[in-house]
Amino acid sequence: MDPHAAGRIARSLETLHAFGYFAPEVQEELTQVGLTKGRQCYFASRSAPLGAASPGTVAATFFVFNPSLVAHHVAGVWELASPQEVTAARYRGISRAWQRLLPDLDPDDVAEAAELARAAAQACSVAGRPLSAAHADLPWPKEAHLVLFHALTILREHRGDGHIAALLGEGLSALEALVTHTATGRGFTVTAAQKTRGWSEEEWQATRAALVERRLMTPQGGLTDEGHSLRRRVEAATDRMAAQPWGSLGEEGATRLAELGRPWARQARDNGAFPQGVFA
Repeated sequence: MDPHAAGRIARSLETLHAFGYFAPEVQEELTQVGLTKGRQCYFASRSAPLGAASPGTVAATFFVFNPSLVAHHVAGVWELASPQEVTAARYRGISRAWQRLLPDLDPDDVAEAAELARAAAQACSVAGRPLSAAHADLPWPKEAHLVLFHALTILREHRGDGHIAALLGEGLSALEALVTHTATGRGFTVTAAQKTRGWSEEEWQATRAALVERRLMTPQGGLTDEGHSLRRRVEAATDRMAAQPWGSLGEEGATRLAELGRPWARQARDNGAFPQGVFA
């Protein structure tokens, strides 16, 4: 399967995984097992499949977050709740949020999508991909909508692990990767990126100045031709490294999963999956 086409499908379905990081139901379930609402819930729920990971491990695998922000929220978190308790709470919250965002879906369609997504996820080669490997080691849920969520999470982390490799291959630091990404006009707004990833305005401006020196950005904050070219190379490399599980479905299977999932992703966004002002 063409890697770029596979990448388009993956991106079009990402809402069906990413809503879990914003859903109040997930926050509620996580706070009930002892976590503090907000960033701690995010870091703990996403890293729990790694086990009782240290702040340094979480910062390294998540990549674009300020390590000091990660340390603030992750240090001591596993004394509040075990990774197993956190994962169970996460899935309880996901199930509740799914029912709010996507009520009345045809159960047969959900089961079909779950079967396709699971086949793709189980075809992932996770060597060198710690987050996708950790999620792939979790037991599969029984309910079809949670199977679909879990499969798409494995696929998303598989793509994300490869994306980090592509960024490092282009010589970008964590903050340089984030600054150049926001400069494309896609993804997080600058304000949201700084706030959620824990970087100060001073750090942001210093990194932008360094990127101007490298002729990747203009003094006005946009990407130069070389900056655009670099980001295109990153995305192309990411697509290539993430294409294998989609290719395992074949074009027909991957297209069918997209046909099922894309309307659900739109419906979830229309029903408030993401807060206003977070994405450009």
